[in-house]
Amino acid sequence: MPDLQPIPAVTFSTQAGNDLSDRIAPPYDVLDHASKGRLVAASPNNISVIDLPHLPAKTVGPDEAYTGAGETYRRWLEDGILEHRDAPAFFVYQQTYTVAGQTFKRRGLIGNVKVQPFGPSPDGKGGIHPHEQTFSAAKEDRLKLMRATQAQLSPIFGLYSDPDMTIGNLLAAVIDSDEPTYIGRTSDDGVLHETWAVDDAPRVAGLQNAIQNKDLFIADGHHRYNTALNHFNELNEQGTPVGNAAYCLFVLISMQDPGMIVLPTHRVLGNMPNFSLDAFKKASQGKLEITAIPGTDPAQLEQALADCDHPHAVGLYDPSNPDAPLAIATTIEEDPLLTTHGNQSVAWRQLDVAIVQHLIVEQLCQPNFCKPDEAVTWKFPHEISQLKELADTHDYQLGLVLRATPLESVRLVSEAGELMPQKSTFFYPKLATGLVVNPLD
Repeated sequence: MPDLQPIPAVTFSTQAGNDLSDRIAPPYDVLDHASKGRLVAASPNNISVIDLPHLPAKTVGPDEAYTGAGETYRRWLEDGILEHRDAPAFFVYQQTYTVAGQTFKRRGLIGNVKVQPFGPSPDGKGGIHPHEQTFSAAKEDRLKLMRATQAQLSPIFGLYSDPDMTIGNLLAAVIDSDEPTYIGRTSDDGVLHETWAVDDAPRVAGLQNAIQNKDLFIADGHHRYNTALNHFNELNEQGTPVGNAAYCLFVLISMQDPGMIVLPTHRVLGNMPNFSLDAFKKASQGKLEITAIPGTDPAQLEQALADCDHPHAVGLYDPSNPDAPLAIATTIEEDPLLTTHGNQSVAWRQLDVAIVQHLIVEQLCQPNFCKPDEAVTWKFPHEISQLKELADTHDYQLGLVLRATPLESVRLVSEAGELMPQKSTFFYPKLATGLVVNPLD
């Protein structure tokens, strides 16, 4: 891993206690007018006031929006709403959350990682690898905010490998030794966030030594990492002292952490006026095996996929056929994208999300069910209930229920220098914004 350092952190004041529930927020890019409004109604000092000064998220706002965010950030420091900690620190971070009735704990380390271009490290100390594409508007928005605030407000979600749990045991020792420094619960998902400040030299050195030389894989926050790198390069080109802008705020989590789970992101496809399961089955002959599933609720496809031992399986939901809307599609060939995408790695070609995009959509749905010169439209629901609602009541003809992308696939594709199709992974839960701010000036 590139150079890892403790953070000269800015945090919310704890004069009224260490519970920051009304001041932390989900990542900016999952907020809209309504959800941000609820946060600000709970507290006018919620971090979303600064972190999302313009809506919708991931679009470029007027200059005055970013200028105002910077002014608010500095005013909060002057008024004591935010404060500089006395000494640089790492922060051990634990999230407690529930999925399908089961409670998990996920542990990570909040620290500053020295920025460098994507790919293997030139000094052999570990590279930084992306797994998703980025878009220019989102990066410009974050760069304008970073210039105005001179701060990194929201951490990047990074993954590393720790198979023997060396680092995990160090984190557990910190958690077991004391009460958390800061706590908070995000209201949208009920996740409990706890952090423990680590600023004593032996523990800081122990964490640095344990994690050095490891590759780092970005799970979430590609746009923000690109922004940090662009800002660093911008300062260098201007001959401006770089200072702490040489580093980027990360939450580092082991792939082997017991609470590290990946959930699927499903798809609904539209703009296919002639679609039906029967027609799809006919069009997919020689490429897919289509097996009808009893029942009418697409939630039943999750269990059917869990019981299916085929390496490539996707659930199909056709709302136009209320009596028999469910089926499972499995590939006939073991490597179904070899002919069309032989230049990609084996790991990439084996991704279900790649097979959905390049076989099901591009080879089957697009030519057989769309009008000439028109394209399939997409939505990406996380929940089966969202998929059903979109398919039942909107202009979408097919719901696709997917299994989660394995973490090992994320690692292999990233190491190959390749990018996955959009919405390939859903790392749950989201990290909280506002627990720790990294000042750049």
